[in-house]
Amino acid sequence: MAPVPSFPVKVGHIDDVQELKKIKPSSIPERFVRDMIERPKLATVTTPSSCNLNIPVVDLSKISNSQDFHNEIMKLSTSCEEWGFFQVINHGIDLDLLEKMEKISMEFFMLPLEEKQKYPMAPGTVQGYGQAFVFSEDQKLDWCNMFALGVEPHFIRNPKLWPTKPLDFSETVDIYSREIRKLCKNLLKYIAMSLGLNEDIFEEMFGVAVQAVRMNYYPACPRPDLVLGLSPHSDGSALTVLQQGKCSSSVGLQILKDNVWVPVQPIPNALVINIGDTIEVLTNGRYKSVEHRAVTHQEKDRLSIVTFYAPSYEIELGPLAELVDENNPCKYKRYNHGEYSMHYVTNKLQGKKTLEFAKIYDN
Repeated sequence: MAPVPSFPVKVGHIDDVQELKKIKPSSIPERFVRDMIERPKLATVTTPSSCNLNIPVVDLSKISNSQDFHNEIMKLSTSCEEWGFFQVINHGIDLDLLEKMEKISMEFFMLPLEEKQKYPMAPGTVQGYGQAFVFSEDQKLDWCNMFALGVEPHFIRNPKLWPTKPLDFSETVDIYSREIRKLCKNLLKYIAMSLGLNEDIFEEMFGVAVQAVRMNYYPACPRPDLVLGLSPHSDGSALTVLQQGKCSSSVGLQILKDNVWVPVQPIPNALVINIGDTIEVLTNGRYKSVEHRAVTHQEKDRLSIVTFYAPSYEIELGPLAELVDENNPCKYKRYNHGEYSMHYVTNKLQGKKTLEFAKIYDN
């Protein structure tokens, strides 16, 4: 089954941020106000174009072209090694399907609160509607509403949390998730190639891969300088695929690059890919998971749809032997992925702290 905490979790009262916006449009409850050190700088929130850094763009159609293959694989390698993030274009997923997924996600978030609360995210869990990764009554909250579902394998699904409204929600999520799963398998092949490994090494190792989808809705916030849409963290997955809603014209995703928060400028019809902790461990740190966060906008709402793709819970993981030698000694211990997943989902989001679970430290 999907990881759940083995201890009681008291989270206190959690305001629904969409309802806050309706009832108290100029008010920020104290639990959302970040400590000074965590607050995003106004310049970062309001003028994302002020940063000239842009994450790499990988054209998947060129990888299947023998003439462009080498250059695009090298670009992929550099993206994974230096950024941990990249955008993919010509990814092969029907644009109408992306639009439909965005439409039904938005329709869900626009439902009355009492309808959405039929699918509650239980304290300490990561499926359902609410806020994930909250484990205490005084923990700071994200300015975000989430709706998350386990997709594959089927035993991680909680059928009670799959909504009946919108009517085509479940069917659309299933079709969308199948296409994203194909994309993840292809990306892992290309990543293996970029490392000089057998192209099927990850698929053979992962078993029946675990896949989950989470829809994030970030309402406009009267004081974006005081809050975060999503706390800084790296992902515990192997790969994460992010679809940024077309209806969301504001830039919200930021990644930590050389200790600077860099805004990710959406490219129309592109998908954002990031390396998760699992790939960092398997590549012995050559490809790195990167800390990222979401900020809010004073006037504009934002929607994103995120898919997490990871190995089966039963799999034992550790650095691949091909990527360990005298010059690159083993940096991570072997561990059971189910244990790591439990560790990840039962801790609050806090930078890359969760990965310390797997690190080997010199005495």
